[in-house]
Amino acid sequence: MTMEGRATVNSSASSVSAPALERLESADFVRIVTRADGDGLAAAGLLARTLTDRETPFQVTVGETIGDRTARLQPSDDRMPGTVSVAIGPHDVDVDADPEGADIVSLETETRPATLAAAELARDLEGSPDPVLTLAGTIAAGIEPGAGESEWVLESALESDRLERRPGVGVPTADVIDGLTASMGCLAPWSGDEAAVVDALEEIGLGVDVDVTSNGDGNGDGNSDAIGPNSDSDLDPDPNTHRTIGSAVALDVVGDDDASEYAATAIGRFLRPYAITDGRPFATLEGYADVLAATAALEAGTGVALAMGHEARKPALEAWRTCGRRVHAALDDASTGRYDGLFVVDVGDAPVRPAARLVLAYRSPEPAVLALGDGEAALATRDASGFGPTLEAVARDLEIGAAYDVGRRGGTLRYGDCEQDNETVIAAVRGHL
Repeated sequence: MTMEGRATVNSSASSVSAPALERLESADFVRIVTRADGDGLAAAGLLARTLTDRETPFQVTVGETIGDRTARLQPSDDRMPGTVSVAIGPHDVDVDADPEGADIVSLETETRPATLAAAELARDLEGSPDPVLTLAGTIAAGIEPGAGESEWVLESALESDRLERRPGVGVPTADVIDGLTASMGCLAPWSGDEAAVVDALEEIGLGVDVDVTSNGDGNGDGNSDAIGPNSDSDLDPDPNTHRTIGSAVALDVVGDDDASEYAATAIGRFLRPYAITDGRPFATLEGYADVLAATAALEAGTGVALAMGHEARKPALEAWRTCGRRVHAALDDASTGRYDGLFVVDVGDAPVRPAARLVLAYRSPEPAVLALGDGEAALATRDASGFGPTLEAVARDLEIGAAYDVGRRGGTLRYGDCEQDNETVIAAVRGHL
């Protein structure tokens, strides 16, 4: 997936070396090759915006596996002279052994979100990285807004009136029914079912008309132009209503018979969101992160366009709704298995990466989740340590080469036509946890 273009974060250390920064500053063309997750898309967007301001031609490419990114980063005869590549996420190009590989700048993303590394590099290039996109990317990476080195970014966004904390839930649309139905920020008995969301709101005294939230036929497509942060819909609630909805959602989530002991912590990150107040296309920071993650899973090109600041709200929300509904539908009927240290869920043809993260947050009693899909699997873990060696070892056991990827707190495996049965994949993962 490729998109071409032409065209205030604080830290104590640069994300790249001085020689690498010099190469970027003098580059005639920059190729950004990023991994396919919300954090990676946000990072690519930050760098693309900076290059646009510098009037440096660039190209953004999404590589879904380490092997894919490696192939895209390899030197080629048709590469434009003066090209420098920026790698977001791990790859297997040996820069030290290949002199031509010196034109590859790799961001350090194993111990920190790619978004923060990219924001730092953007500043080094005398850019002004967007704090809202930066924070959305860190949320997609599993970091709470303001945690660690993102603290000053949040303070900057609040002081400049880009964000404000409010009661309620962290969904991307002002229409709460639409938001709760598709959201992958929470998991409740009504998740994925618009009619069930309506019933749940009516039970707390919030009577609503389903037609107001959709395209008028009640099918839940949610494509009405009225849906959004500036909506005048009846479902754009006042602070007291936001507070009531947040309390009801929390009770439904933690009261679910299938909820794990970690659900109470997870729902806390979904409540009292940061509302986006500077005219962005999404209602909350948390919802923005949810959309980035969904587009990364289903429509990476749309996610790149969104992160670059192009008008991509409608297709991004469509991808988000599709992703959320497919994940929730799969979890409703999913078979599960519990092993020592690992919780396994079979999600069929649903996107495996968001499914694994959602199950880890709200359902798994174990510290790691393996979501099995059609020809692919995703691993999510509460352990923030590097997961690269584990996934590399699993991929080796499955003989799938570099058809795997590593992100923060997990990664993915793609075995496609290798005919791996679920038990073989489970055994390989268990053998290296």
